[in-house]
Amino acid sequence: MTSVLDLAPVVPVVVVDDVADAVPLARALVAGGLPAIEVTLRTPAAPDAIRAIAAEVPEAVVGAGTVISATTVTEAVSAGARFLVSPGWTDTLLAAMRASGVPFLPGVSTTSEVVALLERGVSEMKFFPAEAAGGTAYLKSLSGPLPQARFCPTGGISLSSAPSYLALKNVGCVGGSWMLPPDAIRSKDWARVEKLAREASALR
Repeated sequence: MTSVLDLAPVVPVVVVDDVADAVPLARALVAGGLPAIEVTLRTPAAPDAIRAIAAEVPEAVVGAGTVISATTVTEAVSAGARFLVSPGWTDTLLAAMRASGVPFLPGVSTTSEVVALLERGVSEMKFFPAEAAGGTAYLKSLSGPLPQARFCPTGGISLSSAPSYLALKNVGCVGGSWMLPPDAIRSKDWARVEKLAREASALR
């Protein structure tokens, strides 16, 4: 599989409460040009949502977010996740993600964490929480001493701030949920989700 960082400029970060929403939501995102979809493991519905998207929306590249243990790695991959994203990492979690056989983005927010991952042979990472951890200024500062590290910043990013992240040479894509307004999900307004996804996919 192409690097997760290169599939699209924006990876939607999706919280699914109702499994019935998973497939139409994924179809709207794909139609809008965002094929890589991160379903966070924050709700009981998440594994079944991943399973449904993997089975019924083949053009989507569905992944699992909020992967924080070896158990959640196994759960996500068995549900059909094609990539894994964690908010942070430990050696135990890193070993489990590596053993899973699917691409993964371990989360970092400090220079030491980045160096530690590079030392372990990992050069693609999630930068989280992006805005709270220093935003574009922090990432730009990292590019000098650590040019081999590439990031997907996530956390507090919006349509208006995404372009400044995407302009950085060490950023492959950004993660965000602004194309998934809660009121649109509640009203099942998939046309609006598709429209917002199309705006996001045009950012590159």
